[in-house]
Amino acid sequence: MRVDPFYVVNLSSALDQTQTAQEQLTNELSSGLRVNSIGDDPVAAAQNVQLLNQIQRDDSFTQTASLTTGSLQVADSALGSVISQLNQAVTLATEGSNGTLNAADLKAISGELAGVRDEVVQLANSSYLGQYIFAGSQTASAPFNLDTSTNPATVTYSGNSDVNTLISPNGQTIQLNLPGNQIFNSPTADVLGTLNSLVADFATGNASGSVSDLSALNTALNYVSEQRVTIDNSLTRIATASGVASSEETQLTVVQTNLMQADLATVSSQLSLTKSQQTALTNVIAALGSGSLFDKL
Repeated sequence: MRVDPFYVVNLSSALDQTQTAQEQLTNELSSGLRVNSIGDDPVAAAQNVQLLNQIQRDDSFTQTASLTTGSLQVADSALGSVISQLNQAVTLATEGSNGTLNAADLKAISGELAGVRDEVVQLANSSYLGQYIFAGSQTASAPFNLDTSTNPATVTYSGNSDVNTLISPNGQTIQLNLPGNQIFNSPTADVLGTLNSLVADFATGNASGSVSDLSALNTALNYVSEQRVTIDNSLTRIATASGVASSEETQLTVVQTNLMQADLATVSSQLSLTKSQQTALTNVIAALGSGSLFDKL
């Protein structure tokens, strides 16, 4: 009979393999993970890194979207209030321009228009979480300052024209703000300048110049309404992109879990089988050590 000269060496090697397998299976069972290191499954480990990166991007976007949504909602509400104030100003200016009011009435309208202007300035200086939302990127200080020492009064803007954007996980660019000089004192429609002119028109007790300023006020009202659409569109796009990112994050998390998670029932069964194999090998090696190999044949 031929005897394998490497029989004992092979048994020892097999025992080492079962011990290694037992350690790995025990580790999987305790951690609940199929892949605990790159060496366990290099391909799965690489896929896991890619999945985690995408999950992190989606999570980061949804968190940022939540914060920027709050800012956009404040901006939308502020512009809605500005539109209401400008509608009130149009009503007052129309009443004052019809030629039927006396000087005292016109001065009273001037005072009411000044109140509207002050409210619009306050709205133009709206803030969210301590950041002024109509200041461009210079959000640390109020962007508009009213000076009533001149006639008409003047309003200066200390912000800038920067437009902030947010990139969604699929590469979509979403506008997050409207600089104040684009809304309230734009060359296209100088909202605050027109209000100041109307206040000055009626403050003299006559309606001189109020007709042209009323026309400019209607233009400003329409312009602010158009600008508000930009904010509304951004809110819609952020909500849509955030929903997509959140859904994708959930799906990728399931894929990542399935990729990395151990099948505990299968692992338990394999561990039990490996322990049996280890016991059998240990018994064989022990038996070989108690006598001649030929005695066992």
